[in-house]
Amino acid sequence: MISNSQNWQAVRDRCREYRRRILAISQTVPALHLAPAFSCLEIVDAIYNLLMRRQADGSLADGFVMSKGHGVMAQYVVLEDLGILPASLLDSYCQPHGHLGAHPDYGQPGIEASTGSLGHGLALAAGMAYADRLQGADRTTYVVLGDGEMQEGSIWEAIMMAPNLRLGNLVAFLDFNDYQGLGRTTETHPHFLPVSEKLTSFGWEAVDVDGHDSAEIVEAVQNRRGDKPFFITCRTIKGRGVSYMIDAPIWHYRSPNKEEYAQALAELAADGEAS
Repeated sequence: MISNSQNWQAVRDRCREYRRRILAISQTVPALHLAPAFSCLEIVDAIYNLLMRRQADGSLADGFVMSKGHGVMAQYVVLEDLGILPASLLDSYCQPHGHLGAHPDYGQPGIEASTGSLGHGLALAAGMAYADRLQGADRTTYVVLGDGEMQEGSIWEAIMMAPNLRLGNLVAFLDFNDYQGLGRTTETHPHFLPVSEKLTSFGWEAVDVDGHDSAEIVEAVQNRRGDKPFFITCRTIKGRGVSYMIDAPIWHYRSPNKEEYAQALAELAADGEAS
């Protein structure tokens, strides 16, 4: 549990450092998924640094699946910070003979599932949670979804199945930045909303939060009843932290040039973040 003395400014500072690290890596490759990682960064940070429990030896006691695989840069930098992913691996991201690609690959340090072919992560996470329940393991499985992949039928099959399997040990976060591919999700699929009411009708406990407010994310999880799978719709901003990336589809997969890189670092160094 997070105490009332949690230093939320330190959490915000940590997330800014994560964004700087991602930006630094962007200068070594022609392109990477910046904006999708920036939208879910506070979510991933909250999961790993504020919600996941630790074993006696310091290893993670809970599981994580990055279903929106193109957000994996957020996962990489957090795993590096935790000492799980060696810096040398991240430095060789998408380089010849490197081991880390643009989407998660099972078997790399800290990566529990291969994703990026969108729509499979929730089912994988549900399977992990079900296995833990059958084995009596005290383990929570967290999964981060994208609003674009919510159009996949396999997502809704998993949504239907999880309550029937009584997966109270499954927590799903929707990175709802309202962009899928090159357009807004709510414009191409206006009946996508309301999300939480749909999940509730399927038997989940569901809430909505500000996906860039770490305290709100943590409070939502801590206040859950725990007897049902839990779904958190996180309202986020694609490209959060850098003004020219916000809601600009071109930054889904692109690296900044030198001038853009300098501007991004200057904005992150300022008090607060572009929003």
